[in-house]
Amino acid sequence: MKAFEELDLMNLDASLTEQERMIRNTVRTFVDKEIIPVIGEFYDRGEFPKSLIPGLAKLGVLGASLEGYGCAGMSPTEYGLIMQEIERGDSGIRSFASVQGALCMYPIHAYGSEDLKKSYLPKMATGEWIGCFGLTEADFGSNPGGMRTTAKIQGDHYILNGSKMWITNGNLAKLAIVWAKDESGAIMGLVVDTDLPGFSARVIEKKFSLRASVTSELFFDDVKVPGTHVLNIKGLKGPFSCLNQARFGIAWGAIGAAQACFDEALNYAKTRIQFDKPLAAYQLVQAKLANIATEITKMQWMTLQLGRLKDAGLAQPHQISLCKMNNVSTALDIARTCRDILGASGITYEYQVGRHMLNLESVNTYEGTEDIHRLIVGEKITGISAYR
Repeated sequence: MKAFEELDLMNLDASLTEQERMIRNTVRTFVDKEIIPVIGEFYDRGEFPKSLIPGLAKLGVLGASLEGYGCAGMSPTEYGLIMQEIERGDSGIRSFASVQGALCMYPIHAYGSEDLKKSYLPKMATGEWIGCFGLTEADFGSNPGGMRTTAKIQGDHYILNGSKMWITNGNLAKLAIVWAKDESGAIMGLVVDTDLPGFSARVIEKKFSLRASVTSELFFDDVKVPGTHVLNIKGLKGPFSCLNQARFGIAWGAIGAAQACFDEALNYAKTRIQFDKPLAAYQLVQAKLANIATEITKMQWMTLQLGRLKDAGLAQPHQISLCKMNNVSTALDIARTCRDILGASGITYEYQVGRHMLNLESVNTYEGTEDIHRLIVGEKITGISAYR
């Protein structure tokens, strides 16, 4: 396979710091050497490549933007560039890293006691302990406030009952961040060890998307959770703050998936001969490639601006939603067009585009569907909530 060449028509590289480029290039090398050569086989088998975890941890990928407790303490933009490169390898591997850092380590870091931070974060940064994030339920996806999972106080413990659906890393996890309603109906977060009696997880199989990622259903049957494992946050603000950390990384990751598809389609078009000349010599194909290059360039600059805002502590939820909505939807369109350029070859595991295309169908749905993010942006523009 020809070495990857990043599209950079507007010299974005010059707008990155030396350290940002170094971090991106280090992860890019890891993706090229460790992920891309094997990911097709794992995807085909529907298996998560656990052997990648130590290498990702060594690079500081897990909880990359958190300070202390063995975490790398990188900037948001540096973290975004990491997510971009990992998703160039596969959305499922980026999902693993996003859930571990943004959805599990972040809430412990932001809302956990000092004891919880010291107990969990160092082991999670090294990949020794994997986490999962339990918010979505079978009947409550876009409306998490309707959840039925409950946590009722009993002495110095909480008794947890209910279930969660579509949980990344569920059957890998040593701990779960679980969101439930207390007796008053307020949403609370708990750090739940998965070896507690009454906790169980079931792998969701027969997926056509994110096949190299573990997706599970979680069940809680009178799980006795210590009161010391409750996060210091109430209401939907807690899980939504975690989701915004993950959505930020997804916005960057989608660029990586789009870049992978474009690079493969461009190389294919330049070498595939039809009617005595390469596909890239035809106007229709060049028009498709030019449109893709334009969309990737727009994604790059909008997301870099989001990164700079987050670096400065100024990023707002609607800005993150704007980038997540635009980038994933655009990346999915790009993957479909690149699959078309590859013709029949695009449906085989020998090439990446089909895998990215199917993965992006899930990425366009999770962490807020495209339509939900459109409503978040719409509310910002109009001042009117249209969720109900």
